[in-house]
Amino acid sequence: MTDLQPLLQCTNVTRRFGSLVAVDRMTVSVEKGEILGIGGPNGAGKTTFFDVVTGITPASDGRIVFDGQDVTTLGADRACQMGMARTFQLNAAFDHMTVLENVEIAAYYGRRPRFLPGLRLGSVTKRAARDALDLVGLSDKAGMTVAELPVLDRKLLMIAGAMATDPRILFLDEPVGGLNTDEIDFVMDLVKRLAAGGLTIVLIEHVMRFLLALSSRVIIMHHGAQLFEGPPHAVAENDEVVEVYLGQGTKDRLKKHFSLNAEAMA
Repeated sequence: MTDLQPLLQCTNVTRRFGSLVAVDRMTVSVEKGEILGIGGPNGAGKTTFFDVVTGITPASDGRIVFDGQDVTTLGADRACQMGMARTFQLNAAFDHMTVLENVEIAAYYGRRPRFLPGLRLGSVTKRAARDALDLVGLSDKAGMTVAELPVLDRKLLMIAGAMATDPRILFLDEPVGGLNTDEIDFVMDLVKRLAAGGLTIVLIEHVMRFLLALSSRVIIMHHGAQLFEGPPHAVAENDEVVEVYLGQGTKDRLKKHFSLNAEAMA
């Protein structure tokens, strides 16, 4: 791979479920080190697009290239082991196991293929799990069972599990859904730290201040297809986006937000 190539290139990626086209010829490139934000109404195909790119759901058509390699037909395990990690909208974890055990499993299976049965953790796996918990601020809860965790900590646990796989690109699916303002700010600071460390991030989010504050570029999806692509400040200026997604009230708030930020930087 040369520096001129994007880290991830999706070309005409499509996913059909019978007559329903959930993802419709999505062509997206992601540059190394950027934060790409994806928004859109419920049912726009955002999560299905993530599922296809990360190998959970096979593409019906199109091509996906990661780090110069065609990964279109890879399953989720191999995609993760190649450096593509993700989180989910729902809090996916083993509730009866401890926080540390969950992240150790992610580190063990997410870094390289495992062909033999049994789970024997080496020092590298254990260290990766501990480092990931330190990174998200869950070290003091390592011995708790996941069932005891509040919503924020469950979301942080998913991020820790993803980071324990040593990813080169991280897909975050609604990482602040259901959180209060202070919790959203906490996750925002965490994502900024991950990006500052060189990690490439693609995120889906309905909380617009989170999406627009973090993203260097934004894509808005509608009916499985790309409706808009551009810088965050241009989202509220697009009439189609306002009509199908934002609404006039949100548009006005976003315009005020970017106006105030521009004045503060002047």
